[in-house]
Amino acid sequence: MSNDASQVEKKGVLAGFKEFLMRGNVVELAVAVVVGAAFSKIVDAVVNGFINPLVGAIGTKDLDRYRYCLKDPCTVGSTGEVTGVAIKWGPVLSATLTFVITAAVVYFLMILPMNKYKERQQAKAGPVEVPKTEVELLTEIRDVLLAQRADGHGSPVPGGSAPGGSAPGGPDGSVGPQRGGGVSTNG
Repeated sequence: MSNDASQVEKKGVLAGFKEFLMRGNVVELAVAVVVGAAFSKIVDAVVNGFINPLVGAIGTKDLDRYRYCLKDPCTVGSTGEVTGVAIKWGPVLSATLTFVITAAVVYFLMILPMNKYKERQQAKAGPVEVPKTEVELLTEIRDVLLAQRADGHGSPVPGGSAPGGSAPGGPDGSVGPQRGGGVSTNG
């Protein structure tokens, strides 16, 4: 019997895992990661081939070589080691440019068109009626009851109390339908 229980548990775990993998968000996330990885190569090529040379026009062409020396002597040895304390701001600038370009392309080529498309679809569908909250519904009921009570006709409100506080009654003196086995005034 415990073997059957473990088989059911394994099937349940595997079925749950399959359901998790096939959920729309996971598949969309996987596609986004693949597209993002391919897209990052394009952005890196644009930054390294176009932006860095433009920025490098004021100095060296390689942004990785831009640095500020805090403590002398900031020299580069024959092995490529830097002596002294240097702040390497060139790679930070390059990474920042890559981020800004990536964010701009994602926004202007993906997010903005998708938002415009959604707006057009919502405009075609017409206005969406927002369901009322409990408080709004109770307020409307209260207002209707007060309007009926202030009507001045003195007619009792069905299922409620009549003006003046007297109990409502039908022509035969019954109270009306009761919930949960209520008491009737019929003889």
